[in-house]
Amino acid sequence: MRFLPGLKYLCREFSSDISRKTSPVCGRLCATQWMRSCSRTSESTKESNQDSMMLKHLISKIKSTGPISVAEYMREVLTNPVTVFSQLHSVLKKAEISVHLVEVSPKLGETQAQLLTEGEQHLLHDPSGTIYKTGVTKTGLPISWYRDLQDVPKAFSFYLAHEFFDVLPIHKFQKTKQGWREILIDIEPKSPGKLRFVLAPDATLASKALIQQRDDDRDHIEICPEAGVIIQNLASRIAEDGGAALIADYGHNGTKTDTFRGFRGHQLHDVLSAPGTADLTADVDFSYLRQMTEGKVTALGPIPQHEFLKNMGVDVRLQVLLRNASDPNTRKGLIDAYDMIMNPEKMGNRFKFFALLPYNRVISRRDTKTMKCGPTAPPVAGFSELQL
Repeated sequence: MRFLPGLKYLCREFSSDISRKTSPVCGRLCATQWMRSCSRTSESTKESNQDSMMLKHLISKIKSTGPISVAEYMREVLTNPVTVFSQLHSVLKKAEISVHLVEVSPKLGETQAQLLTEGEQHLLHDPSGTIYKTGVTKTGLPISWYRDLQDVPKAFSFYLAHEFFDVLPIHKFQKTKQGWREILIDIEPKSPGKLRFVLAPDATLASKALIQQRDDDRDHIEICPEAGVIIQNLASRIAEDGGAALIADYGHNGTKTDTFRGFRGHQLHDVLSAPGTADLTADVDFSYLRQMTEGKVTALGPIPQHEFLKNMGVDVRLQVLLRNASDPNTRKGLIDAYDMIMNPEKMGNRFKFFALLPYNRVISRRDTKTMKCGPTAPPVAGFSELQL
C-alpha cells in the first residue's frame, strides 16, 4: 500500500479490511486526509504514543524476519515515517488524519461501519445531509461517508479507488462505414418481454460528444464519461492540494473492445437477462483516464497486479510467512493464495494498478525529452523495481 513514503502507515488500519471485502459492486473511493483539528493532547502523551508505535514496529519486524543489524535499527529509527512524524512535530502538531469514504450503497456503508468502527450504533446519522454518516474508527481516526467525491472537503489527501471505476456507466460504440455509431438497448420485437442490443441508425449526442478524431484500430470501444469527470476532479485536487491517488481495478490500456459483462452468484450472466439481479461491470480504459488528466498531474501505469506486488516485495513477504508456518495446510494455503494473485493466467494479469502524482513528484519519460538533465526523482514504490 505504500506507493508514497508513509502511505502504508496512513492507510493500513482500514485498507486491509476494505480490500478483503470489495467486489465489483462494492468498490469505493477512500480519501485519507491531513486535516486541522482543534483537539489537543499533552506533549508527553504524544511522545509516549510515538515511542510505543516505533517499539511495536521494531518488535514486529524482528519477530517476522529475525534479529536486525545495528544499521537496520538506525535506518528504521531515523527514516521510518513514525520517526519522521515525531521530528516534524512542530509542523504537524495540529494535524490529524481523517478518513473519507465515497459510498452510494447504504448496505455497503453498514458493512464498512462494522469493519472500520464499533458499528452503526456508535455513528451519527444524517440521511439527507452531504455527510450522511460520521464517527470514529476503531483506532480513533475521524471517519465520514459521502455520496459524491465533490462533497469531500479539499485537503492534502491520499486517494484509494479499489474496484471503483469498473462499475461506472459506459457508452458502447461500433465503427461502421458511416462512422461511429452508438450501441443502444431496445425491446426484442419477436419477444416483447426481452431486451436486445441495436445499432443507432444515426449519430447520437453521446457519439458526437465523446468520440473526437479517434485514430483507433479497434472497431468497438467503450467510453465512461463519468469516470472522466471523476478522474479530472481527482487530478485537480492533487494538483492544487497535493497528495496522490492509487487506482486498482480490472482494466486495459486502450486495447480491449467489448468488456461489458454481468455476474450473478460469481458466475457470468447475460447482461440483458433479468436486469437488477446481476452485477454489471466493464473494464476500465486507463488510456482514457490518462488522457483526461494530461496537463494536470503525472500518471503512472497501468501495470499488472503481479508486477506491482512484486515491486512491493510480495516474494520476500511470502518467504517470511513460509518460514514461520509449520503447519502443511497453512503453507499450502499461502502458496495457493500467492499463485492466485500473482499467476498471469489468474488474477496476476487481469487486475491493474494506476497512480496519479503531482508533476513535481515524478517527471514522465515524455517530459524528459524536452527538459535538461536534472536530479532524478526518487522511485515510486510499486511502480519501480524493488531494490533490496
